[in-house]
Amino acid sequence: MPLTLVVFAGFYPAARHAERYADTLAQALHGPLVLLHVNRAALYDPYKIVGERYRQDELATETDTTAALHRQAAALRTPATVLVTTDLLPEVARDVAARHHPALFVLSQPDPARPAASVVADCAELLRAGQHALLVVPAGAPADQPPRRVLIAADREPFALAPAAGALRDLLARPGTALVVAHVSDGVEDDTGCAAALRAVQASGLVDGLPIPELRGYARDDYEAGVLAAVQDTQADLVVVFARQRSYWGELFHRSVTARLLADCPVPVLVLPTAAEVRPAPGPPDHTATAAQYASGLLAGLAPAA
Repeated sequence: MPLTLVVFAGFYPAARHAERYADTLAQALHGPLVLLHVNRAALYDPYKIVGERYRQDELATETDTTAALHRQAAALRTPATVLVTTDLLPEVARDVAARHHPALFVLSQPDPARPAASVVADCAELLRAGQHALLVVPAGAPADQPPRRVLIAADREPFALAPAAGALRDLLARPGTALVVAHVSDGVEDDTGCAAALRAVQASGLVDGLPIPELRGYARDDYEAGVLAAVQDTQADLVVVFARQRSYWGELFHRSVTARLLADCPVPVLVLPTAAEVRPAPGPPDHTATAAQYASGLLAGLAPAA
């Protein structure tokens, strides 16, 4: 089934730009669009306390918004439907993803001047935590052509893609798309880690049937800075990162890094959900001795007999 792009719609420049970008992407992937409008993002339904009648009252005030969104949809090149609701709740996100499976949620980049008050920032965090695929589009990203140079930011830990991420492979498989795997090491060069990162991407199935991606390493003390350096170095126009299922403290760190990258990256960022952690895939047998092993054997051979 073709990928459905569910874009968070609105009338301000950032949201309109994300719609144009999603329209271009949908044209390239031959999939439909859904314009989704929400007023808030919340973990719990506020109307369970005050009553359903108040939700209907709020929706009744959105008739002009709905009509304007329909006119906006009619101006796009891709057939689009309009969906208006009051709150993006976890169950609402799951329902939209199920009805439009496979789905990619597309949002504008959170306003850097008011990150705490950004509805899209709250929506992005709710979707990431709910293991949905999402694409965050900065205002400066060109919206007239799909990505051609994709940077896959990976570490040495193996992973399996969640079902919601599988359909996104079509985006990477478009003719003429160049793929680069970037590994950011903690301030030191780590060629072994770079090779393990490429192996993890290949073992996930994300690049099955595609040319082996180019591999580059970046030594930075700050992971976000390393990814941004890779974006500049490779001239990438799309970054792919993975939302892993981690321990509590690991989740807090990973969420912070991802949130900063979504807010600061100058090109669109595609967040792909992963399944539970997997064991490393077995590598090829190592028939060569390390320098330390060789030296140890040589010294043992030179030791005097007892």
